[in-house]
Amino acid sequence: MENYYDVAKEEMSLYGPDCTSFQNMLAVLIGGKADPSITGQLAALGAKRLVSMGKEELISYPGIGEISANRILSAFGIATYLRKFEKDEQYIVRSPEDAANYLEDMSILPQEHFEVLYLSTKNLIISRKNIFKGTLNSSIVHPRDVYREAFRVNAASVVVAHNHPSGDPTPSREDIEVTKRLKNVGETMGVDLLDHVIIGSNGRFKSLKELGYC
Repeated sequence: MENYYDVAKEEMSLYGPDCTSFQNMLAVLIGGKADPSITGQLAALGAKRLVSMGKEELISYPGIGEISANRILSAFGIATYLRKFEKDEQYIVRSPEDAANYLEDMSILPQEHFEVLYLSTKNLIISRKNIFKGTLNSSIVHPRDVYREAFRVNAASVVVAHNHPSGDPTPSREDIEVTKRLKNVGETMGVDLLDHVIIGSNGRFKSLKELGYC
């Protein structure tokens, strides 16, 4: 009887990733010991759930060793990286929706990330930088970390953003406090804080500018 891994690998080779199943792609990542029942369970979880899983959780599945877990984590890591950085080089932020669409890759992150978009005088994105990972609070988000890069790239304004892994983009008290602090420092330093966008799930987001805090 032909090994399931060999079948999945042959199908991938013949038809490419666009014409094979998610389960078969996982089998190729896992390797020669791929079990169709296990890959079926993992595929049923969906890509978003797999992105949030750590190595230990993956290894808890029979037949998934450290090497296979690292392959899966690396594959999803590369996919996230590409979604984050392969953007239109001439992307212009004209609205909160524009910023949220550009940052939609943040919606699948398993923990909070705080990122900044640095914009030209015409609101063209010059660069994007991750400031920190973890729970947002005013003691962690230092204005100097946000605005130091603005001066380095000669940005006229910034849009800050962070995600809520819960999927609910409703701003917390800390979110509002951080926004006000960044707004005040930006005005002093001559760099406008255009918005603070909170990314939720399924395309949901909140603009603190639209809510009157920025």
